[in-house]
Amino acid sequence: MSPAAKLDAPLLPESRKSPAKPPSVSGAVFNVSTSIIGAGIMSIPATFKVLGVIPAFVMIVVIAWLADISVEFLMRYTHAGDSTTYAGVMRESFGKVGSILVQICVMITNLGCLIIYLIIIGDVLSGNQPEGIVHLGVLQQWFGIHWWNSRAVALLFTLVFILLPLVMFKCVESLRFSSAIAVFLAVVFVAISSVMAIMALIEGKTNSPRLLPELDKEASFFDLFTAVPVIVTAFTFHFNVHAIGFEMEKPSDMISAVRISMVLCAAIYFTIGIFGYLLFGESVMEDILVNFDQNSGSAIGSLLNDIVRLSYALHLMLVFPLLNFSLRSNMDEFLFPEKTHLAEDNTRFMSITLVLLAFSYLAAIAIPNIWYFFQFLGSTSAVCLAFIFPGAIALRDAWGISTARDRILSAVMIILAVVTSTIAISTNIYSLCTGNES
Repeated sequence: MSPAAKLDAPLLPESRKSPAKPPSVSGAVFNVSTSIIGAGIMSIPATFKVLGVIPAFVMIVVIAWLADISVEFLMRYTHAGDSTTYAGVMRESFGKVGSILVQICVMITNLGCLIIYLIIIGDVLSGNQPEGIVHLGVLQQWFGIHWWNSRAVALLFTLVFILLPLVMFKCVESLRFSSAIAVFLAVVFVAISSVMAIMALIEGKTNSPRLLPELDKEASFFDLFTAVPVIVTAFTFHFNVHAIGFEMEKPSDMISAVRISMVLCAAIYFTIGIFGYLLFGESVMEDILVNFDQNSGSAIGSLLNDIVRLSYALHLMLVFPLLNFSLRSNMDEFLFPEKTHLAEDNTRFMSITLVLLAFSYLAAIAIPNIWYFFQFLGSTSAVCLAFIFPGAIALRDAWGISTARDRILSAVMIILAVVTSTIAISTNIYSLCTGNES
């Protein structure tokens, strides 16, 4: 078996045979949806502020549609070859360089997302001070400011007593119940936020959201492109496609699960985007959970704020192990390509797990802002995993199965991804050099 073919082996059956009790489509929907609805939802309202409602809605629909196409490419070309992993199908198309590129992008994307999750959990529990404005966390509001509810201590407790037990599972299907709970919590978050926005609208406490972006300065047009990578990152789950898909009985089941998940997640993203923007207007933060601190004068309103924040913090804790799966297996394959399967070596399994948790924790303590993190990931590794690599596989067509439609869609996908990412990266560099905020 080639090193690429061993990638993610702890998550997959050793052959292409289906397990005795193959996962249901509903279970796959929960796992796919949980992989998608991670921290990305927190920055969706901010993209509505930057883009305006109509362009943001169009971007969500287009990116969801392209993500569905790219997953279909990945599954079809993987089943046409001998691999069972993303790195494996890239190796069959582009050799060892292809598999290494996938491994690096998965490690960058997933590690970045895990750090983002911890940053947001820290915001919820212990607050943040964006631009000098103090936003208290739930623990600080309830008990006052103490050493034991500081960001460092609260995150350490969460890491040791909640996240560590969850990342010990060695099969994706084992997380189907926690994934179902995670999706439910995301829906609760969106529902309560929507109710709060509607109540504020009825009471006349909201401002009308902008339908189109305001282009009031020279760089404004290019600044719009900095919001696109945020949505790309919010729909990037391709690192888990093979781990989930090859546990299914039929390839068509995975495609069905992905399409259901895309519709569900797009609806959730648009709902939280419009109502979050409506609720907080131009003051909406890059991490909208920071806005839910003390903005209500009533006890019920304060209770709803706390429920919103805590429900989504718990959601991220349940999403954490899904991303950790593919990150850990890719890192193991990258560092130890000749070793036995990771699941068979408990020492290596524990060592990599603890190192990843420790690094994520330290980075989350050091980095306070998630917006630039999303921009960086969406402009680089995430866009490669979601669009550029799947499009390149279809264009390379190592198995001779591409249709004219496949080649056209692949070319369009790659061109759009490269152009928008290049503009976003250039705009961010220009903003940093000139000292302006994007």
